[in-house]
Amino acid sequence: QVQLVESGGGLVQAGGSLRLSCAASGRFSSISVMRWYRQAPQKQRELVAVITSSGSINYADSVKGRFTISRDNKNTAYLQMDSLKPEDTAVYYCNADARSYDYTSDSYWGQGTQVTVSS
Repeated sequence: QVQLVESGGGLVQAGGSLRLSCAASGRFSSISVMRWYRQAPQKQRELVAVITSSGSINYADSVKGRFTISRDNKNTAYLQMDSLKPEDTAVYYCNADARSYDYTSDSYWGQGTQVTVSS
């Protein structure tokens, strides 16, 4: 089993910055992909950013140039969010694909962290 714990959400004014963290723990051999999703009220969950174990990165068009995803060598992913806009307000979720020692792979979710951007 893998546990993902997010932190770093909060309330910020438009134009401000926040840094989210997602720490993975538990019993697994490796994590191949880590992602950040977000879900605003009345909207579907959307993919915000992806980073693979090899360092490949992709962003949603809506956050390109403002958000930066990164990952350390201890299975923690970060999402640096700059120039925040009110439309970035959402619950942000971490998602990770983890491989167990029997070579099976599963996808795991964190509990989510609220980001609120005031205008």
